[in-house]
Amino acid sequence: MRESPENLNTQAIELAQQGNYPEAIACFKRALSLERYNHLLWFNLGITYRDAGDLQNARRALEKAYAINSDDDDIIETLAIICYSIGNYDEALAYCTEGIDKNPSNAHVWNTIGVIYFNRSEYALACDAFEQAVSINPYYYDALYNLRDTYEELGNTAGVEQCKRQMRHISPDGKHHA
Repeated sequence: MRESPENLNTQAIELAQQGNYPEAIACFKRALSLERYNHLLWFNLGITYRDAGDLQNARRALEKAYAINSDDDDIIETLAIICYSIGNYDEALAYCTEGIDKNPSNAHVWNTIGVIYFNRSEYALACDAFEQAVSINPYYYDALYNLRDTYEELGNTAGVEQCKRQMRHISPDGKHHA
């Protein structure tokens, strides 16, 4: 079988799914030596580093993916979450803001913005972001869960109850129940 970036990418993903991160990372690096400006390879390398618990290398790989393709929602969102995870809330918020500027209907990025504000105890801003996420996708369980917690912080008991009602009709995987 001819060694190609596509084949190496597939092999690396399979290795990562089996938890064999060092070999997966080596595969991605080999693929990148053949195709240096492939944002998907950099993105997958970043995800693999993240899953292996190496957030600094995850961030570096995702920044390279972003430099190649700054319009990809998944890259922006994942980069924001990595920045958030390492405690760089301002940078995470900057990536989220850019992501929303490019795609205002991305419920996941709105939810990430809400999480950042919630963890800064900026509940009114968190509430706005979670409400935006839920207005885009009323079946987005994580955003409803976060909105419920934010309403609790703000003392909005009617909002808490509304979120609970909505959450009862969907499962955490986003499936709607009658």
